[in-house]
Amino acid sequence: MKQQTKLSQKPESLAETQSQAQAEIQSVREFASSDDLLRADAAQTAVPAEIEVRLKKSAAQIQPPTMRSWWKTLLGH
Repeated sequence: MKQQTKLSQKPESLAETQSQAQAEIQSVREFASSDDLLRADAAQTAVPAEIEVRLKKSAAQIQPPTMRSWWKTLLGH
């Protein structure tokens, strides 16, 4: 009676396992800063249309800050 061990794999499954491991290695990325991470994530993530419309509407309502004279800023007026 011949015993089969769990260590022996079929060549097809071994090649599949290696290709999965290679795909995992390729998908790992390092970022220099958290900003780089956020930019990469934003590039890959699609914003739903409803959210995009709301963000554009909110951004249009924001008024730019008024410029104060440097001496008023310095003196706290």
